[in-house]
Amino acid sequence: MALLQVRGLTRRFGGLIALDRVDLALGAGEILGVIGPNGAGKTTLFSLIGGSLRPTAGEILLDGRSVTRLAAHRRVRAGIVRTHQIVRPFANLTVFENVLVAAMHAHRSAAGHARDRAADVLELVGLADRHDQSPGALTLAGRKRLELARALSTGPRVLLLDEVVAGVTPAEALAFAQLIRRVRDERGVAVVMTEHVMPAVMSLSDRIIVLEYGKRIAEGSPREVVSDPRVIAAYLGSEAPAAGEAAP
Repeated sequence: MALLQVRGLTRRFGGLIALDRVDLALGAGEILGVIGPNGAGKTTLFSLIGGSLRPTAGEILLDGRSVTRLAAHRRVRAGIVRTHQIVRPFANLTVFENVLVAAMHAHRSAAGHARDRAADVLELVGLADRHDQSPGALTLAGRKRLELARALSTGPRVLLLDEVVAGVTPAEALAFAQLIRRVRDERGVAVVMTEHVMPAVMSLSDRIIVLEYGKRIAEGSPREVVSDPRVIAAYLGSEAPAAGEAAP
């Protein structure tokens, strides 16, 4: 049984169908890429899985149990957590306090346990030496690491990464790719990632799903996806990176 299943997920905004009967399955320890042009429905898909939007139709299951009607905070406690492309940490809290709040909120942990968890994930993402700083003192890459640390402090089983590499330098993108692999390999977290930095998503993903106009038009390994004529026509074009090409 897949860890996460999405069946016939649909979302309408008035007359606009943002997502149209999309299916996907995520295995334990898998990294699944979701790509597509702007307006393809990627953010809507993440919002539906994460619980900030309710579907018009369809079902979302975690370990075979429906979470479709759970509020976002209850999905976090169940193990589904997302990051956001636009990072908005609590500006009046330190880096450590930002992560501590997430750890305490997710599992209503005792303060001591939550502090240990927060310190652990800050070490993992490389921000341990910035724990007493303001988020405003961090670079964009640092704030994205903080966003990832807040998500990891909740103890996720499924992590939804929304363009975590966007806007950072090639060296930082490579470091993020290595960090995402560590999260999967060392923490056993399954990952769904959407990303416009194609070398990153191609090198990281075990499988890729392609969306266009809210519909799933292709699915397969990175090598299969980059050679699919429908994907080339819809999105990748002639400059598609080779499957397995390293992140920049």
